[in-house]
Amino acid sequence: MKEIKKIKNLSIWVFILPFFALNTCLILITNFHQLFPNQEHVILNTIPYIDGGVSISRTARVFPTYLIFKPAMFLTSYLLIKYWIYNHSLMQRTDATLKYRKYFLFFGISSAILLIIHSILLGIKFDISIYKFFRRFVMLFFIIFEIAAQAYLIINLYKVRDKLINYINSEILIVKIFLVSSLILVALICIPIVSMPGHKFFKHALEWNYFLGVISFYLLTYFMWKKR
Repeated sequence: MKEIKKIKNLSIWVFILPFFALNTCLILITNFHQLFPNQEHVILNTIPYIDGGVSISRTARVFPTYLIFKPAMFLTSYLLIKYWIYNHSLMQRTDATLKYRKYFLFFGISSAILLIIHSILLGIKFDISIYKFFRRFVMLFFIIFEIAAQAYLIINLYKVRDKLINYINSEILIVKIFLVSSLILVALICIPIVSMPGHKFFKHALEWNYFLGVISFYLLTYFMWKKR
């Protein structure tokens, strides 16, 4: 099926682009301080996945790191839209009676659009409460829609796994189910903590690791589909 090859190719780039863009920003802002005209923006060495020393926003919103992060997010959003469209086409071709394919298409494309909006707003400062609320709203619903899209897609894939037995690696599919279930569980457990003031370093570490978990879904997609 032609959709499988396209999905496989898109998925690896959806993982590579944001992973390398964000970690490149992290390396620059922690190790190449001379690149930052405003020295208040520089950050001492930290491994935020472990110590939560800095947030993703703080790393990517300043000059010149946003010159890397924003274009990477725009391109990732474009690839995500294509990714969800091809998955919808594949599910329709495999089993036209599947109920949930329209849901992952809606949530997937919506999350990509929200990522574009978030990237545009990143680094823009307005001392207005409604603007700050809107930024948090966009980021929150990007995460919700992204996880919803992944969950609905996994449900569809599991239902048609026997029809795709020659194309799909069932063991990787199980790993993807475990990953998405873990992301949902972590989100539910951490909502009370994240909504409370304080716990800054925990929130930062959670943010980085959750980001890694979300994009790892696409890395697993690449390995799930067999080469044919």
